[in-house]
Amino acid sequence: MTHTPSPAAALAADLAPTGTLRASINLGNPVLAQGTPEEPSGITVDLAREIGARLGLPVELLCFDAARKSFEAMADGRADLCFLAVDPARETEVAFTAPYVVIEGVYAVPRDSGLATVEDVDAPGVRIGVKQGSAYDLFLSRSLTHATVVRGAEGVDTFRAEGLEAGAGIRQPLTSYVREHPEVRLIEGRFMEIRQAVGTTAGRAPGTVAFLRATVEELKANGFVADALRRAGQDAGLLAPPAA
Repeated sequence: MTHTPSPAAALAADLAPTGTLRASINLGNPVLAQGTPEEPSGITVDLAREIGARLGLPVELLCFDAARKSFEAMADGRADLCFLAVDPARETEVAFTAPYVVIEGVYAVPRDSGLATVEDVDAPGVRIGVKQGSAYDLFLSRSLTHATVVRGAEGVDTFRAEGLEAGAGIRQPLTSYVREHPEVRLIEGRFMEIRQAVGTTAGRAPGTVAFLRATVEELKANGFVADALRRAGQDAGLLAPPAA
């Protein structure tokens, strides 16, 4: 008699072929994850554990300090699940859900800078510090017409250390940085929306990707994502709208 696996078992086998759901966690984005590699916490950790629980899978959290390292873990088969910003440069390797949170990319400049608007920054001679491989590195490298991207371990650190005209980053940590460094200010407005989504390897079965997409939408609608953001000390208003 042939045994047919349950739908959940089939999904689990496709998503986590080792029998453990390996999730890459980016501790370099404090909106998404906090804590240490030994004891990570935050919305992405909660999502990984909830997805594992729904499939009856143990969860292994692989922690990195940058999105590019989290992406590399997916691309080379060390991780089954990731939490990254949706970007065309990543979609050849990663199948994404709709976003679960939306954050903003903003610029920091010296207090006495003549740069007043987001549009002012894209000008000849303007150098922008970015975190290498971040969503805003990918976006700015693709979209800037005149300004130059300068990559480093952290965008704001590169901006300050190299005396650049601007630094790019995520609104929440850059706002905290400016509060502690009054010689720096934020430019009002955003240069991009950063749509943070759950992703898995692009070659997964269509049903597996559909399961992840449906799960994310359910967790947005039932308050799970908003509650996880609040527990992590983040603004529940970052919750992404329902998928179209």
